[in-house]
Amino acid sequence: QVQLVESGGGLVQAGGSLRLSCAASGRTVSAYVMGWFRQAPGKEREFVATINPNGRKSYGDSVKGRFTISRDNDKNTVYLQMNSLKPEDAAVYYCASTGGNVWRYWGQGTQVTVSS
Repeated sequence: QVQLVESGGGLVQAGGSLRLSCAASGRTVSAYVMGWFRQAPGKEREFVATINPNGRKSYGDSVKGRFTISRDNDKNTVYLQMNSLKPEDAAVYYCASTGGNVWRYWGQGTQVTVSS
């Protein structure tokens, strides 16, 4: 059974930083595309970042240059380092993993709040 558990969310002032973690069980993070998405109230879920098995990374336009996705294969964990946070970055952040070329597995989400 695959489980993705996010942590690291919280309240931060604009301009600050947070690091989100996604601990995986039942799935090796280095063997699948892993991603971060976010959803703010009243908005659709938005792509944030992905990391491929070969290490290639992709970012949404709104976070390029500020967020960094990475993984620790020994800990089987994916991270999202978020710098220069803006109020519009506030959302529930979800970790996801592909399966069969679709985003098949999702975590429960972690709340990020950015005060102005």
